[in-house]
Amino acid sequence: MLAGAGAVATGGCIADTAADTGNGQAGNSQGSGEGNGQGKSSGVEAPPQKPKPANGPDRITLVATGDVLLHERLWTTARRDGRDGAWDFAPLMGSVKPLVQQADIAVAHLETPLAPLGGPYHGYPLFQGPPQMAAALKQTGYDVCTTASNHSFDGGAAGVDRTLKTLEQAGLKHAGTARSRAEAEIPTIIDVHGVKIAFLSFTFGFNGLPYPNGETWRAGKISVPAIRLRAQDARERGAEIVVVSCHWGTEYSPKLNDQQREIAPQLLSDSNIDLLIGHHAHVVQPMEQQNGKWVAYGLGNLVAAHREPNSTKAEGLLVRFTFTRDGDRWKTEQAEYAPLLMTDALPVRVLDVRRELAKDGVPAARRARLELAERRTSVTVRSLGASPKTL
Repeated sequence: MLAGAGAVATGGCIADTAADTGNGQAGNSQGSGEGNGQGKSSGVEAPPQKPKPANGPDRITLVATGDVLLHERLWTTARRDGRDGAWDFAPLMGSVKPLVQQADIAVAHLETPLAPLGGPYHGYPLFQGPPQMAAALKQTGYDVCTTASNHSFDGGAAGVDRTLKTLEQAGLKHAGTARSRAEAEIPTIIDVHGVKIAFLSFTFGFNGLPYPNGETWRAGKISVPAIRLRAQDARERGAEIVVVSCHWGTEYSPKLNDQQREIAPQLLSDSNIDLLIGHHAHVVQPMEQQNGKWVAYGLGNLVAAHREPNSTKAEGLLVRFTFTRDGDRWKTEQAEYAPLLMTDALPVRVLDVRRELAKDGVPAARRARLELAERRTSVTVRSLGASPKTL
């Protein structure tokens, strides 16, 4: 968890001219390493290493999780967990809190707009969730939320503006949607212990909703040329690591769709982009390494309540990437993952599967469900041949 870091800027949306090249399916959100083996010395003097900066760390860890999808059942949980009439979403995420807080920086995807305190709150199809979630994310250890999704415009321009203000009031940075053209044109760059990390966020579309007031800068659509331009701009503004978030994929399918297969290699071949993380499918999708860089195609949900406790919709993914300094650039030294599982009975909880399995006295039925989640998630994560380590 990042403590006391300042954002160089907030925004991270795409330029007006970006085209929607995706074929992601909006659907119903309610139903909705390469080795670096070193040989023995040949007696030849090694070339001099690039000088290391006098200040700053040599290693940075980043944790990412999937969609925060605020279904009504989660509101009930927050009411039950709160005190004196206040709603509290933090206990919902208590099991994953240790993993999130151990990271130097942690990012979640806030898929839905936030309503005013007291509501009215709405679920599917036009979400507007309780704003108390922002404070809970901060308390859990998150530092930044990506916000470009197919639900970005569910609350119109007011919903975008209110959501970003609420995140800021909770102490969270954000990337993906914007309140002004000027904000949209400045990438979100966060100082993490002296290392500047940029977060860029884009989506395949907006469920057919128009841009509020025709303001096409409000959120970024997936477009390879436009994303590359934004990544280059982030570099030119001082970013040392650039993380791109894509809201994409086919809902409820662990398999990649055409957009993911076509676009991921193009983005990972760009020298300005270091990591690609995805969400929207609401189920876990594979991880893969290309050009020495990682993509987590779909992290499933961080929190949601699809009411299908035995399906893959209840399973999510937390990923951790360790970046190490390589001269004047950074490279991914290690990729790791932890399976997650959403419970269904009230109060709802998102569980760190392996942490729960390590406990004594786990009832047989719960143990079996946790083991199923661990097994299915691991098979999916490694289905394209990648071998990330387990957390």
